[in-house]
Amino acid sequence: MSAPTVRRRRLGAKLRALRGDLTLEEVAEKSSGDFTYSKLSRIETAKNAAKPDDVELLLKLYEELGRDVGDELRAALLMLTKEGSQRGWWHSYRGILTPVYEDLISLEAEATKLSTWQAGMIPGLLQTAEYAREIITATAMSAAVEAKVDALVEVRLARQSVLTRERPLDMWAIISDSALQTQSVGEGVMREQLGRLLSLGKRPNINVQIMPANAPPHVGQVGSYTVLGFEEHADLDVVHTESLTAALYVERRDQVAVYREGFDRLRAPALSVEASMARIAQVRDSL
Repeated sequence: MSAPTVRRRRLGAKLRALRGDLTLEEVAEKSSGDFTYSKLSRIETAKNAAKPDDVELLLKLYEELGRDVGDELRAALLMLTKEGSQRGWWHSYRGILTPVYEDLISLEAEATKLSTWQAGMIPGLLQTAEYAREIITATAMSAAVEAKVDALVEVRLARQSVLTRERPLDMWAIISDSALQTQSVGEGVMREQLGRLLSLGKRPNINVQIMPANAPPHVGQVGSYTVLGFEEHADLDVVHTESLTAALYVERRDQVAVYREGFDRLRAPALSVEASMARIAQVRDSL
């Protein structure tokens, strides 16, 4: 059995919320034999992948019990179920990607909105191939990762298709000024990277702000993070944070709200989008 994915946990948490004060035993009894205690428990705890038919039955039951199950919520939960069983392009990189990284890629593929604060580097979705190669190489902490650099660069570039798909991902990135001034190993790497930022910043679905070096103290000094949003269902939003040794997903609605508010606060001390484009061009032209 594969490890629980973020999608499964989000689905399980929402179904648990719909269950309310009913016990699993009570739901099993009211389901007329469609569910057992153990089956419901495995779905809610993400130990088993739920089948679309099971989710449909559960939602119908909860609706009959007076729960608020609207068409949009039903569609969102069924999307989580069905997408979780589909194979994305990233499955061809099995053995190279960690399960946590696969989760991130699948979440980016499903999200409609992404807000990211990056204190030390250009966000992965906006990177050039050579800049990505330098960053991946510099942060590789094992020989195993060093051996996969070429494949990991391919993956990073493939992820960027979410920005140009039919319904492109809306991305808002706040980047520290220091990230613009990284001294690259390869000649012209940073100039090309900054040029790409300027080009992508012209797209209507991408906004880039730069946090100036002389900004007052702000919440972003705690660390970088990304908020992935899913249309009108804010309770399904997920926060992704990363360190040298682990990646963490924050899924509790109250905690996600803190990160979302933190991002809104970061926008104030950052340069405006227009001023940010001018700053990026200034740094690029100085190289």
